[in-house]
Amino acid sequence: MKKKTLFVVAITILLGGCTMAPKYTRPAAPIPKQLTNTGTGQPPAVEKAAPQPIDIGWREFFPDKKLQEIIQLALDNNRDLRLAVLNVERARAVYGIQRAELYPSVNAGGTGAKQRTSSDLLRPGEPQRIEQYSVNLGITSWEIDFFGRIRSLKAQALQTYLGTKEARRGAQISLVSGVAQMYFTLATDRGNLQLAKSTLETQKSAYVLIQRSYESGVASELDQERARTQVEAVKGEVARYTRLVEQDKNALNLLTGTPVPEKLLPQNLTAVLPPKGIEPGLSSKVLLQRPDILMAETVLKGENAAIGAARAALFPRISLTTAVGRASRDLSDLFNGGNRTWNFMPQIGMPIFDARTWSALKASKANRKIALAQYEKAIQTAFREVADALAVKRTVNQQVAAQQSIVNSTTKIYDLSNMRYAHGIDGYLGVLDAQRSLYSAKQGLVSLRLMRLANEVRLYAVLGGGGDVF
Repeated sequence: MKKKTLFVVAITILLGGCTMAPKYTRPAAPIPKQLTNTGTGQPPAVEKAAPQPIDIGWREFFPDKKLQEIIQLALDNNRDLRLAVLNVERARAVYGIQRAELYPSVNAGGTGAKQRTSSDLLRPGEPQRIEQYSVNLGITSWEIDFFGRIRSLKAQALQTYLGTKEARRGAQISLVSGVAQMYFTLATDRGNLQLAKSTLETQKSAYVLIQRSYESGVASELDQERARTQVEAVKGEVARYTRLVEQDKNALNLLTGTPVPEKLLPQNLTAVLPPKGIEPGLSSKVLLQRPDILMAETVLKGENAAIGAARAALFPRISLTTAVGRASRDLSDLFNGGNRTWNFMPQIGMPIFDARTWSALKASKANRKIALAQYEKAIQTAFREVADALAVKRTVNQQVAAQQSIVNSTTKIYDLSNMRYAHGIDGYLGVLDAQRSLYSAKQGLVSLRLMRLANEVRLYAVLGGGGDVF
């Protein structure tokens, strides 16, 4: 009996290795084969051995120590990332449940019963009490996966699990880049606040001098009012940037999931170490390692496996129930020879007519086409995001250089306007215009520097960097 049972189990396992799911082949990416990084649209001149962003850890990419500590705080405390991790654990458990369907569930059980029958119902010489004891070890309704239905469902559950892992990695990438960008934004707004405060002090000093000149009859009342208007305008700027700094702190605290210590916050943009510059490499295949694209591919693979399960539902289902054990009327004789029992009950269910199974197969094929379209769209979206970041990368340095030249020129204009006003050549209106132009030019320069830093972070993220765990 043991040899026979082992033989049956071996045959069923061998036959259960087949599946009716279509063979999966990764679809061709609907994008150009190369990424461009120059104004002429040519591939970037990067050595093939250069590391890809996905291989660069976020600690290596962000050398600023304060920023590193804040990112680690976010990884430890951010609630969205915590939910993503819990989703991975749940998907892993569901996959384990589905995988276990391939194997029989072996159960052990024992029963004991005593029964007393009324003496009026008994024939002479028969006992009044009946006892029965049994113990069994067996398999209850184990479906033998001849046509791969359970294996296809297991493959689908596996892809769901892998998809949640990629979702967790995508959440980490989004979190790391979000914290870095907010850190740089806070540094920028603090720098603008310092600029506004220093400009306010300059305007106050100029207003005091003009007011004294007006009182002595040298300056006109128009110059005095113009100077006072400029002071009030810069006060508004100080209030605006004070509000932005507080909002930036609140946003950073939300991202980290805990209040960020003041000692870790940047004072201005010049005090921040810039991130490591990266190049995307030659091939656009690097995009296929992005978590959102990998997650879309797991959905496609899962729907491909679902077709196999739907096809297998059109074929017979074979299940097996078996048990071996012992039975006796006396508990003391339960394990004596001659009390062995066994049963072997294979069952087969053949679908004759069920329109739902054919509709389910059509639906699974349609779902695969939908998943394919979503996968291709995810690739195209990723390509556009990278292309946009590269477009900024190849032009922002020119913008910064041009803006720096404007700041230098407006600084000279402001100095010359002050000198001409002091010698009585021009009115104070020229000085006010020069002050406004210089202030605006400095703000523009700070904004462009922030754009350059934020774009480096964005390029790192859209190429799949930042998903590592430390």
